[in-house]
Parts: sequence; structure tokens; C-alpha cells
Amino acid sequence: MERKRSRMDIIQDILETVQNKGGKIKPTRLMYKANLSYIQMNSYLDELIKQDLIKREKEEKKDTHLVVITDRGHSFCSKIKEMREFEKTFGL
Repeated sequence: MERKRSRMDIIQDILETVQNKGGKIKPTRLMYKANLSYIQMNSYLDELIKQDLIKREKEEKKDTHLVVITDRGHSFCSKIKEMREFEKTFGL
């Protein structure tokens, strides 16, 4: 049986998902790709917005919003990857 994802795993999934979609993604697509419920996703998005890792941006010519990763979010995502590689290297 697989273990549950940690809070950091979920944050990494969210940031990587946005990054992999060119830095912008619709919230519904993010919810499915990161495997989160609507309530979970909004909770994490609010937290990540407060930390300036992502932002919401109004989509041009439409009445919808996009989730956009910030420069700080890109940097944070790369640091998480480095940390995970460090853990693997030392067998943690």
C-alpha cells in the first residue's frame, strides 16, 4: 500500500503541474492533474498565493482565471527537487 502524500508532496505536485503546462493552467485542469478535491485545491492555492509562489490571473478575452507560477515559485520548485535528490543520495 502506498503512503499518503505529504503537504510538501502536494505543493510540489501543484507547482510542477503549473510549470509543465507552460507556467499557466486553468484551476480545473490543475485540480485533476494534481489529484485534489476542489476544497483542497483552493486551500493550497490560497496558501501558495500568500507565499507569492503562484498568482491568479484573469484570462484575456474570457471571464475565467488562470493559475500562474511566479519567479519565486519556479525557484522554490527547483529547490524542492534539489532537496529530494539530496534525500535520495543519502538514502533518507
